[in-house]
Amino acid sequence: MVPLSKSGVPKGTVGSNPTLSARDPRGARKMSGKIAGRKSAREKLLESKGLPRVEVITDKMSKRWGTGTMVIPAPLEVNELMRTVPRGKLTTINDIRAALARKHGATIGCPITTGIFAWIAALAAEEAAKAGETDITPYWRTLKSGGKINEKYPGGTEYQAARLTEEGHTIEAGMGKGPPRVLDFERHMARL
Repeated sequence: MVPLSKSGVPKGTVGSNPTLSARDPRGARKMSGKIAGRKSAREKLLESKGLPRVEVITDKMSKRWGTGTMVIPAPLEVNELMRTVPRGKLTTINDIRAALARKHGATIGCPITTGIFAWIAALAAEEAAKAGETDITPYWRTLKSGGKINEKYPGGTEYQAARLTEEGHTIEAGMGKGPPRVLDFERHMARL
C-alpha cells in the first residue's frame, strides 16, 4: 500500500498526478537525465529545419554586414568544420563563417547562427564524452576573433585553456575582464 500525505495523495507526488515528483517543482517529468520535451544538444545538432539557406542581405542588415548574400548554415555543417581541425591547429568562428560562405557561394556566413551552432556542437561533444564516446568534436580548438577562448563553451575558459596547453599552445590572460587568448594563434590556423 502506498503511504498517503495529509491531503490524501501518495507521498512524493505533486497534486493528483503520481508521475510528477515533488522534487521537480516545475511539474515537468524527468526522463533519463533530461526534462521531457527538451531536446539534448546532440538532438539539436541533427535538426536542419530547412537549412542551409542562402538569403539576400536586407537593407536593415546591410548597415552592419554590407550587401550581397548570407548563408544560414545547418548545425551539422558547423560541427563538421569544427571536427576537421586537427590537434595542434586552431580555427575561429569567422574562419568557419568564411568557409561556409565559400561552400554555398554566399558573400558571408551568418554570424549569429554560426556562433549558436558552434555552441550546440560544443555541448553535443560534451554530452558524447559523458556517454563514454572518445571521438568528439574538438570544440576547444574553435576560438573567437582575436584568438580568444570562448567562455560559453562547456568547462569554461580554464578547461579549454588546459586542453589547448596540452596540445602545445600558449595561453595568455585576457585584457581586463576579457577571456584568455591563445598567443600567436595566427601561426596555428587550420585550413578549412
